[in-house]
Amino acid sequence: MLIWERPEPAARSSLSPLSRDRIVRAAVGLADDDGLTAVSLRKVAAALDAGPMRLYRYVDTKEELLDLMLDAVYAEIPLPEPAEGDEGDEGDEGDWEASVRTLAHGLRGAALRHEWFADLLGGRPQFGPAALGHLEAVLAALRRAPGIADDDPNALMHALQAVNGYVFGAVRHEIVELRVERESGQTEHEWQAASGPYLRRLIATGRYPALAHLVTRGADQDPAAMFTAGLDVILTGLAAPSRPAAGGGRRT
Repeated sequence: MLIWERPEPAARSSLSPLSRDRIVRAAVGLADDDGLTAVSLRKVAAALDAGPMRLYRYVDTKEELLDLMLDAVYAEIPLPEPAEGDEGDEGDEGDWEASVRTLAHGLRGAALRHEWFADLLGGRPQFGPAALGHLEAVLAALRRAPGIADDDPNALMHALQAVNGYVFGAVRHEIVELRVERESGQTEHEWQAASGPYLRRLIATGRYPALAHLVTRGADQDPAAMFTAGLDVILTGLAAPSRPAAGGGRRT
């Protein structure tokens, strides 16, 4: 039985009372301070001044604990207001895009507060209530996008993969860069200054014209602006009305 269906044990009088909420908050604190490698049932028990065996009444495995931690962070992400009208109603034309932006930026903000969160994104589906609420909100917004063919679950899945693929990947990339800066003691601008002469020599060979175009003409953007610009590319495609496929069906 998944932990989401398993009732929490009844509270017991103790010098160090436990609950799943206390266990998860302690685990999140450890991960925030020292990453996921700092999280184990034994270390969480020590942080709560409790014996490790007591935690097994609430959580069976470390994997369950990670699921609970992930859901706790998803619960921090604000959900957009639901679109007016009945299910399947398109609602306001632009509200789907605003909703996707709200959810994407909310997820990025959560990852910047809890860097380990990025390490757990993707992979197997998450069935915690907050994670499912976030997924439902993303799907509800994408169903109203002009680029999603009417009642086409495959088109909806493709749109979800495109949005999540971008958001998860961009967030992970940003977190990795933050970690590299901390571990190397060198900021992005310092690294660019140090590697600049080598890159200019490569560009001067003429073998990398596309890279030269990007490096010499591209504007330097902060991470938030870069994230927004990349999201714009995805949403622009979804905003284009779907067109009939060659075989008479619909495609996005």
